[in-house]
Amino acid sequence: MATFISVPLKKSSEVDLVKPLSKFVTSTYPASEDQGEYLRAVEELNKLRKSALGRPLDKHESSLEILLRYYDQLCAVEPKFPFSENQLCLTFTWKDAFDKGSLFGGSVKLALASLGYEKTCVLFNVAALASQIASEQNLDNDEGLKTSAKYYQLASGAFGHIKDTVLSALNREPTMDISPETVGTLSLIMLAQAQEVFFLKATSDKMKDAVIAKLANQAADFYGDAFKQCQYKDNLPKEVLPVLAAKHCIMQANAELHQSVLAKQKKRFGEEIARLQHAAELVKTVASRYDEYVSVKDLTDKINRSLTAAKKDNDFIYHDRVPEVKDLEQIGKAALVKPTAITPPLSQKFSDLFEKMVPMAVQQSMSIYSQRKAETVNRLVGTMREATNLCNGVLASLNLPAALEDLSGDSIPQSIAEKARNVVQHGGLQSIEQLIKDLPELLTRNREILDESLKMLDNEETTDNELRTKFSQRWSRTPSGDLYKPLRSEGANFRNILDKAVQADQVVRDRYNTHCDMIALLCKPENELNAAIPSANPTKTLQGSEVVNVLRSLLAQLEEVKKERETIEGEIKSVTFDMSTTFLTALAQDGAINEEQLSLGQLDQLYGSYNQRVQASLRTQEELLGKVQTSHQEFSSLKQSNADSNQREEVLKKLASAHDSYMEISNNLREGTKFYNDLTEILLKFQNKCSDIVFARKTERDELLKDLQQSIAREPSAPAFNVPAYQSTPAAPSGPAAPAPGPTPAPRTVFSKPQPPARPPPPSVIPQAASTTPASSQPAAAPTNNPPPMAPQAQGPPYPTYQGYPGYYQMPMGYNPYAYGQYNMPNMPYMPYQTPGQGGYPGTAPAGQPYPGYPQQPPQQQPYYPQQ
Repeated sequence: MATFISVPLKKSSEVDLVKPLSKFVTSTYPASEDQGEYLRAVEELNKLRKSALGRPLDKHESSLEILLRYYDQLCAVEPKFPFSENQLCLTFTWKDAFDKGSLFGGSVKLALASLGYEKTCVLFNVAALASQIASEQNLDNDEGLKTSAKYYQLASGAFGHIKDTVLSALNREPTMDISPETVGTLSLIMLAQAQEVFFLKATSDKMKDAVIAKLANQAADFYGDAFKQCQYKDNLPKEVLPVLAAKHCIMQANAELHQSVLAKQKKRFGEEIARLQHAAELVKTVASRYDEYVSVKDLTDKINRSLTAAKKDNDFIYHDRVPEVKDLEQIGKAALVKPTAITPPLSQKFSDLFEKMVPMAVQQSMSIYSQRKAETVNRLVGTMREATNLCNGVLASLNLPAALEDLSGDSIPQSIAEKARNVVQHGGLQSIEQLIKDLPELLTRNREILDESLKMLDNEETTDNELRTKFSQRWSRTPSGDLYKPLRSEGANFRNILDKAVQADQVVRDRYNTHCDMIALLCKPENELNAAIPSANPTKTLQGSEVVNVLRSLLAQLEEVKKERETIEGEIKSVTFDMSTTFLTALAQDGAINEEQLSLGQLDQLYGSYNQRVQASLRTQEELLGKVQTSHQEFSSLKQSNADSNQREEVLKKLASAHDSYMEISNNLREGTKFYNDLTEILLKFQNKCSDIVFARKTERDELLKDLQQSIAREPSAPAFNVPAYQSTPAAPSGPAAPAPGPTPAPRTVFSKPQPPARPPPPSVIPQAASTTPASSQPAAAPTNNPPPMAPQAQGPPYPTYQGYPGYYQMPMGYNPYAYGQYNMPNMPYMPYQTPGQGGYPGTAPAGQPYPGYPQQPPQQQPYYPQQ
């Protein structure tokens, strides 16, 4: 059976998708039917991930279908959620598919807060499982061959897609298994195997030998390219390289075999033999070098039979010259395979769980459009309100319409009475004072939320900087300072908003303090209010005058202008338009959204007519106010002027102005309260965002610390050091007078006792000693507590052991006897340093033994060979 390479699956740690995605859904989309549907979709996505990655997968198409569905769903959901380290932070941890945890094999696992990383690893598993399914197919039938070729091409396309996208998806160095070099090689291997399957099918279908030879030669070419890519790199398991080399030779041999049949048909018998000989050499190379990986016995027998018959026919019949291999015509190539394009959806059963949710690009464009729309509405409404306030201020300064109603001079003018009732209905002083009292509490609450949010970022960034200083380049994750820049910018914007709000609150308080007395007067009962207004002489003679009628007509027209503005304001606020369809269409057509152009065009279309109406209202008011001022001058000249009437008119002006200020202050305070409450919700979302990213960073920090601790534990405790010169192997003496070199210490740990080799012939030369004294005249062995050293032995047969050294085994060739730990015996004293041929330093002689250091009789040597 043919040998095919399959790729192991990557393993992933469990990730809870429900909590962060549900939090985003509830904070982004209001409570509605869509929100409930999105929350159910989040649950389904979490279940889909567990099915695809949380359990072992069978080598079956149904398991591959689950992986494809999950990959398609990731592609569909990526543009709809703000997956990033500083927004919706989800950390995915994956182990290296080929790494077994060795020190030099690369990272065992990698954790990244990137959906692109998750997509890359899932696609790797798609390719790996496809390769496993393909390798499990029965290649003895057409269905198995077609399925195998299909999935090898899918695996090749998936690995190729990873090669093109992995660096941009991760923005950092990936693990070895998904590096561009590794997946590029795997893509070539899968393509070569797909081509080999087509070769097997062509052979099974007994197609023309010319076609089969081209298919085999193309497969050999693919295998050769893959072999070259991983020949000098240690990024794939060691078993892959010999299999690729063997497959290259086997496919080339098959190409030569079938091309030889074509040569025989063309009566080129010498070429036939040359090609068969080349094929025989190729399979012989495979059999001698890669037999444990690939069996070529059947192919070898087939080639040898064909070669024997061809040689016999040529020797006896044709006598055709056999050319050199290099002179043979090149065999053609025919590529019937290509990598499958990775274009989602890959699954035939895919349905987007978040089909109704618009992409983040559309959401962001909608958010900016909403801001532009709110600015347009506020500008138009604010312009009309400013004009109305200006009109009220001018009329109040002229004491209109109170001056027209106060012709009697001793009763409350009707307009003032209505203003007083209006103030009381709105709550009077008590309402405003309560609103003013609530503002500081709301402000303090917002400041505390903002300060707590930024404090979380500060604490995490401080910890990150400390660990970065401690571990230096090992601390490879994104610095917190860089990651938190958008959040800090957002926080600074919130703080600036609060500072401006404080200033606006102070302006409202100052205005309230200015009009507080007059507002309190308006809140009093009608009799008290009438008593507080000074009386004046009657001016009843002006009641029927033309100037009074003109002023009343002009004031009525101004009231109509104000009412029209209220109508326009309501219409402006009620304008709605769904821009999502426009943005979706633009995204589908152009792949991007020009939000500014689309939004400004639509807003101009929606509010252009209202802008014209507002400007017309301003012009009308300006004309009417000019006429009012002119008529009022004429009216004032007709009135009888005295101190009492002037004093009364001044009070009435202040009361009218107090009413207008009360209404404005009340509206401002209510808007301020709403502003602070709305800002609280926004700040709480900001706080949740900060809390989520800090928690994710803490989890990532703990994972990185754990990996660093394991990496440090696997490192050697001390760096490599240079051996002192006196411990190095001595050079051979240049002459008989050369000084004896010092000993070279052997390793301090003896792992096993060397076994004596087979009986060698007796030595033909006498080994040289390290000194001029022959070995036979060396001093006798000293006592075990102070043994003398022995001279280095030349390479050759094993030398005899000496009596008196129990446990001293024969030494292997090149073994250095002057080593500190060579005896490896309990209770053996430390041997002091000596030069060869020198006895030990004097010490106390053991009882019953002569003083060490004096010449002793050498021990009886053992014979070289055992005696019979």
